[in-house]
Amino acid sequence: MSNVLIAGAGPAGLTAAYELSKLGLNPTVLEADDQVGGLSRTVNYRGYRFDIGGHRFFSKVPLINQLWEEMLREDFLVRPRLSRIYYRQKYFDYPLKAANALAGLGPIEAMLIGLSYTKARMFPQADETNFEQWVVNRFGERLYEIFFKTYTEKVWGIPCNEISADWAAQRIKNLSLREAIKNALFGSGRAADGQVITTLIDQFNYPRFGPGQMWERCKDLLASRGHETVQGVKVERLRHRHGKVECMYGTSSNGETVELGADHFISTMPLRELILALDPPPPEKVLQAANYLRYRDYLTVVLMVKREEIFPDNWIYIHAPEVKMGRIQNYKNWSPVMVPDSSRTSLGLEYFLWEKDEEWEWSQDRLIKLGIEECTRIGLIEPSEVEDGTVVRMKKAYPVYDQHYTESVDIIRNYLETFANLQTVGRNGLHRYNNQDHSMLTAVYAARNIVGEKNDVWSVNTEMEYHEEVRQSSTKGDRLTPQRVAPPETAEKVIEAAFAKLDPLAMGVALGVVASLVLFWATTVLLLKGGPVVGPTLGLLDNFFLGYSVTWSGAFWGLAQAAFGGFALGFLFAWLRNWSLTAYAFLVQRSAEAKERGDLLDKV
Repeated sequence: MSNVLIAGAGPAGLTAAYELSKLGLNPTVLEADDQVGGLSRTVNYRGYRFDIGGHRFFSKVPLINQLWEEMLREDFLVRPRLSRIYYRQKYFDYPLKAANALAGLGPIEAMLIGLSYTKARMFPQADETNFEQWVVNRFGERLYEIFFKTYTEKVWGIPCNEISADWAAQRIKNLSLREAIKNALFGSGRAADGQVITTLIDQFNYPRFGPGQMWERCKDLLASRGHETVQGVKVERLRHRHGKVECMYGTSSNGETVELGADHFISTMPLRELILALDPPPPEKVLQAANYLRYRDYLTVVLMVKREEIFPDNWIYIHAPEVKMGRIQNYKNWSPVMVPDSSRTSLGLEYFLWEKDEEWEWSQDRLIKLGIEECTRIGLIEPSEVEDGTVVRMKKAYPVYDQHYTESVDIIRNYLETFANLQTVGRNGLHRYNNQDHSMLTAVYAARNIVGEKNDVWSVNTEMEYHEEVRQSSTKGDRLTPQRVAPPETAEKVIEAAFAKLDPLAMGVALGVVASLVLFWATTVLLLKGGPVVGPTLGLLDNFFLGYSVTWSGAFWGLAQAAFGGFALGFLFAWLRNWSLTAYAFLVQRSAEAKERGDLLDKV
């Protein structure tokens, strides 16, 4: 029976061990902390349970859903999702609801958003190398400034134009203004290809006692099969020779050195830590690439509040720049048993930091005081209602997608593939912001590779992108590397790349909003100005809008008709433009094919 050592008892590490136990191998998991689960643990403070960030259990991967159900069974709850955005002292439903957003932003802002979106679609930025360009091209600059910029920069601590476009493509793939409008108007949460849009899911699974319950149960199941999870041992060195890792060295919580050998090794350690732990060290180029990788740290300030209900959401995104917090979790609304007393509520105030930031070193009391002040400032609680609090810190919570991470990861990956018995899995093990289910899938793939399968764990990304890839043979050892099959570059593809298609629905809504608000605003201004004859020139619009007049009733009647007319014109314009481009591409393609046939005849 092959022995396998696994560094890290988070979702990926424990899943790898669980799969290996099913395959008849002997896994041992080493964990530096005294609690399993990694970022997906549940902390228990005086009977109050809370996440390190909220962890929804949702997956399109049947195998992962099966594993979750297998571990928890009746303790795996189905929970409704409710989340909002706090911005400009108002709450906005998320996902978007048209009436709520319009009422919150006001007609002038709605008009500016429509104009901004129209501009972005008509004149998109040619390059999409960073997050800002990617979002502006799909939502317009105005909406980007309101609902993306502040929160994203809080999370990552760097300007949006320094964040790789990969982040946007990975995390908000399938979501566009068109899909958001469809969801707002028709309740649809599906993209054009029929896939559910992740950001719009309205319910999810959740363990009764928090996500840590899943991983404590997994540890217990492994123990029942005779497989050990050794806690309190930090892996610090991996000795290797001739392309194979021979043993792991770690330090226990009491300072003793631990040395363990195995036939195979799986690491969930951050890539940077793994590379720096290799003995002998890798080439200088690889070490340099590892040192370029960055990680965002995280802490949560938990407040116990003497109130049965504070707000109905599972969580609220805080887009207000006047406070440091980025998100607020309401753990009681994830599962009612997360609080020991139903007359109390616990809130988790999430702060995204660098370890070098001064706030990271603040005392618990000072951080709790900050949390109370910020919650009071946005009107959630009164300071006297807080009866207790605590703070939990988590280093290297999120791998950073800056402009240089791809090159660094590629260098490290190529080097690690020279090892015959070492695999890296999970979020930090791949330096990829995977969801929990994708981290677990990488672990399953790695476990099965040990028994002879040829899976590429690096092909697993978010939102099932890896199902769009096919497996072809590669020269990299005995692995099979998935390669994306590129279709031939037809004239239609070239034209689509040069002239982005417009979304008829989104264009219609944008033009309808702008037209109706402009007419309503113009009518209102003239009515407020007054005079013996009000708006004789504007009144000529009654030739186009049935029953319109420069009166208060006419203003609302004109608003409705302008909205309908603007929508129809915008929709028709976008549809005709798309149709004409498609027709032109067809004619060009036919012409090229005819020329090719002629050339062949000339050669006969």
